Amino acid sequence: MRILLTNDDGIHAQGLAALEAIATSLSDDVWICAPEREQSGASRALTLSEPLRVRALGERRFAVQGTPTDCVMLGLQELVKGAKPDLLLSGVNRGVNLAEDVTMSGTVAGAIEGMALGVPSIALSQMTDGYRGDQREDFKAAERHAPQLLANLLAIGWPGDAVLNINFPISEGDADVAVTRQGFRDVRTRYAEKRTDLRGRDYYWLGYTREPSRPSEGTDLRAAYEGKISVTPLHIDLTHHDALATLRLEMTGRRSVSTRSGE
Repeated sequence: MRILLTNDDGIHAQGLAALEAIATSLSDDVWICAPEREQSGASRALTLSEPLRVRALGERRFAVQGTPTDCVMLGLQELVKGAKPDLLLSGVNRGVNLAEDVTMSGTVAGAIEGMALGVPSIALSQMTDGYRGDQREDFKAAERHAPQLLANLLAIGWPGDAVLNINFPISEGDADVAVTRQGFRDVRTRYAEKRTDLRGRDYYWLGYTREPSRPSEGTDLRAAYEGKISVTPLHIDLTHHDALATLRLEMTGRRSVSTRSGE
């Protein structure tokens, strides 16, 4: 099995090293194509206004001066020689990608690009205890649970127009696996903090609060709060189908009234 790895934390991220260890437990044909530097929050951004530079760090390892989507596109179309990969893994992200955050996640976006280009794709993230600067992050939970979980998921399979979004708890101990739906927070966690630099100019630093939400049963958020491993199938059809049906019905009725009025 040929596996392509990417992430949004950058080519030197500890989570990518953890993902490489996970992937090599499944295959000896592992390729890496990841951003030169961190691209967290990049979502599905493409680099369109400047050239993409690629740095070969080894026979099957490449750093791209671009986004996760750039990396996957280049990896699948240009850099991986020979047969197309059988699987794309994106991560392991430093911090969970849950609820509405999946629409901004570069980790999830990398998996979506793989899916869009015809490769079964999985995004992997792990809860952490917050950013710790130069201290080593702990990805032991993902490294312990991912190999068998991935093997099980590959045996089961999933639709070609979906990606799997996996979130691991912070503890490496035993954890139940919950197949979940995407949740939505009932509290606002993102905020902008206004600061002033040494020259007296204002700037803003974006961040998150740690205020918990009250998630429904069966959601990825609820599983995370309960210390479970969540597996959520996602796709890029953003259509709101209830609204679609209502609008079609209402617009059809209005057109009918307009037609009769013009007779």
